[in-house]
Amino acid sequence: MRQERVFCTVADFLTDIEQIRDRARKEMGKGPVTDAYGADLERVLQVLNEALATEIVCTLRYKRHYYTASGLYSEPVAAEFLEHAQQEQEHADKLAQRIVQLGGAPDFDPDTLTTRAHAEYDASSDLIDMIKEDLVAERVAITSYTEIIQWLGKDDPTTRRVFEDLLAQEEEHADDLRGLLERIPQDRRSTTGGSR
Repeated sequence: MRQERVFCTVADFLTDIEQIRDRARKEMGKGPVTDAYGADLERVLQVLNEALATEIVCTLRYKRHYYTASGLYSEPVAAEFLEHAQQEQEHADKLAQRIVQLGGAPDFDPDTLTTRAHAEYDASSDLIDMIKEDLVAERVAITSYTEIIQWLGKDDPTTRRVFEDLLAQEEEHADDLRGLLERIPQDRRSTTGGSR
């Protein structure tokens, strides 16, 4: 069976370039948001702000765990907490930047952070409890970000890529935390009797 080749021109894919230029000039105030943007912008901004709150709460939780971790196995665990805190802060920065790009305002209001966040703050004093709570939070972020990526689909590829990058790092965090739990012997999982 012979296949016919179909050749398409750019004109087959784009609307009239003059119309695009005219619209671009008239709507410059919208920045990167054009008629080609297919998502519900207000809902995307809301979701981004919820993710921003999540990342800020995670940063604070990891920082607290870093400073309060104590016991025989606390040094390598605390180092992991600090690294994760720094990466969660980078995530928050990326989300805030994307919110601004889309014409929104990043919501840093401390009075509502924990109500908007998907993850919870934790003040555990036991090293194993800290690791477990951080692992739970990472798993929540993984589930949330996976759903957000699927929801965005092709409607907002740039925001989707931001969440894909965050998701990859959250998966690394979860794997790191699981590894920490596996390396601490069952009979040594108490943080009593020592400090970093």
